[in-house]
Amino acid sequence: MKIHPLPFLVVLVAACTLGGSSLSAAPCCENQPPENYFEKMSIKFWRGVVNVATCPVEIPKQIHTTTHDLGVPGPFVGLLKGVLMTVYRGVGGAVETGSFPVPAPKNYEPLLKPAYVWQGWASKPTEPTPLTISQAVTPESQK
Repeated sequence: MKIHPLPFLVVLVAACTLGGSSLSAAPCCENQPPENYFEKMSIKFWRGVVNVATCPVEIPKQIHTTTHDLGVPGPFVGLLKGVLMTVYRGVGGAVETGSFPVPAPKNYEPLLKPAYVWQGWASKPTEPTPLTISQAVTPESQK
């Protein structure tokens, strides 16, 4: 078996270039101890792994929140949103997992909002109804 040195050399140069640029292009981490730098890097890695593993949970989440917000068409719209958000969260998690050494977005912030699928299950707040003067003046006992 003959080993070709060219592919090995290309991979080695690419790894050195990417590895060196990620450490030198980290102005956010210049004044931080190395422990914080590696802690944020590992959090980004595991956040990506968790998002890839839990991305199918987006389907029931979107069905639940959309049904609560829209009513009858909610399950149908929520199913479509859930499938699309599953792909979005899975790809986002894979990007975070693959790019964990790079401090992007700024200072290892989450790529996805909310960062995990179990966050944001609360439905959107409803608009409060304005209080009229007659409601404020008339006590409940007189109604």
